[in-house]
Amino acid sequence: MMRYILITLLVAFSAGAAVIESLVRHYSFLVVLKNETKICGSKFITTVNRKFPGPTLYAREDDTVIVRVTNRANHNLTIHWHGVRQLRSGWADGPAYITQCPIQPGQNYVYNFTLHGQRGTLFWHAHISWIRATVHGAIVILPKLGVPYPFTNPDKEKIIILGEWWKGDVEDMVQKSLVSGLPPTVSDVHTINGHPGPVHGCATNGGFTLHVESGKTYLLRIINAALNEDFFFKIAGHRFSIVEVDASYTKPFETETIFISPGQTTNALLTADKPVGKYLITASPFMDAPVPIDNLTATAFLRYKGTPKNPTIVLTQVPAQNSTLLTDRFIDSLRSLNSEEYPAKVPQFIDHTLFFTIGVGINPCETCVNGVRIVAAVNNVTFLMPEIALLQSHYYKIRGVFTEDFPGNPPFVFDYTGKPPANIQTTNGTKVYRLRYNSNVQLVIQDTAVIAPESHPIHLHGFNVFVVGKGSGNFDPIEDPKGFNLVDPVERNTFGVPNGGWTAIRFKADNPGVWFLHCHLEVHTTWGLKMAFLVENGEGPNESLPPPPRDLPRC
Repeated sequence: MMRYILITLLVAFSAGAAVIESLVRHYSFLVVLKNETKICGSKFITTVNRKFPGPTLYAREDDTVIVRVTNRANHNLTIHWHGVRQLRSGWADGPAYITQCPIQPGQNYVYNFTLHGQRGTLFWHAHISWIRATVHGAIVILPKLGVPYPFTNPDKEKIIILGEWWKGDVEDMVQKSLVSGLPPTVSDVHTINGHPGPVHGCATNGGFTLHVESGKTYLLRIINAALNEDFFFKIAGHRFSIVEVDASYTKPFETETIFISPGQTTNALLTADKPVGKYLITASPFMDAPVPIDNLTATAFLRYKGTPKNPTIVLTQVPAQNSTLLTDRFIDSLRSLNSEEYPAKVPQFIDHTLFFTIGVGINPCETCVNGVRIVAAVNNVTFLMPEIALLQSHYYKIRGVFTEDFPGNPPFVFDYTGKPPANIQTTNGTKVYRLRYNSNVQLVIQDTAVIAPESHPIHLHGFNVFVVGKGSGNFDPIEDPKGFNLVDPVERNTFGVPNGGWTAIRFKADNPGVWFLHCHLEVHTTWGLKMAFLVENGEGPNESLPPPPRDLPRC
């Protein structure tokens, strides 16, 4: 049996007695297919360094991170460093056929990027097809040495990763879905740090337990690594103080329930101030649309030091699956810290005003079961993945890979949240939208009722965005901007567009390259709910995309 060995190196450079805070962090990722872990009937899963979830990357603000990825799986693979801004390091961003061609079986690729001005919790995951179901892990970015958190210093920190599990092979399932034109099957269970809790037919190995000591405060770094599920996260009898989302500090607020969408991270302070005992932890799904989901609740336990061997478990009530008011309350409570040290640099003047509609449609399909295939689109364009990475074709000026005619507004206007148009067919294309370097962008994304309205977590690569407004119904370009928050809106890399509503964001296009925008529900991304921005070079080398590394994979 082949042995897989991981050596994680933490290399610090110093000169004499001086302490240099900016370090180079070296990691080795070995992606393997055959993992002996058997959960819920699965025989083999794809993992990194034989771990599920995968290893955690630790770094500090402004560190340079170098990760060598060796692909020993039997399929192509890339790794995306979700939420890392990748300032002028787009070659390391990771989405397949957007910034790089995949790492083929038996090949290596070195990801090299610097964490410019970032600190907090992010995560990494595979970014090709549905492999990220098991190929994902946490990124912990600590503040610079000597710089405190802008909140109560915790006694300890814990990582909690929420996910989904399929008993069968997810790649096989997706391929069958694409051939048949039918939706893929929903997951079999949800997981907390790789464990579903006591579910019939699933080996839990005791499940996950969060061990705490009375009187101590814990910083929980919570990550939603699920493919298609929003979650409510609760711990019986305890409250959280929210201090950060998507590696951006927030004004603290207290809550009993955390709402977190796929691709989002939340840092919460938890004080162990309850009687010694065992408390139920739950991760339950949210869905306020008539869409099939895995409705099982993942469970774990918080256990105080000194708790008797077989204590009575303190239970909690799981929120209703369609608790839209609860999600709105949580989202509306989020505000940027906007302090002198951590200001909210919201663009005040806009150069590009964009309006995107998102939703699903139906296109003809000769090979499909019903003669049609469910698709998804942005401004009625279903994105077709190219055969050469967009960033490579842009840098080398390879023609015929993409066009620059992505519409900045819907090609036709209708009642987006009312009666859908008679023709729900979309157009197909590999289109990008060009942005001037350093221009300020305002983008409103509108959910549509074509087939069915649904909430969408939208992720923009290469940037953080300010969520300046959201609302229900159709966006009113005259009245709704009057209510925009341009002072302390929450700063995120993944933001929600509500069911039958809209969300407005602003960002500065200060990162040259090609940057993916897509729904972080993997089913919608697979169906084509994605597009890309092409940000032009500025003036001089410090504002331009550098050449690609020599080991960049070839298509």
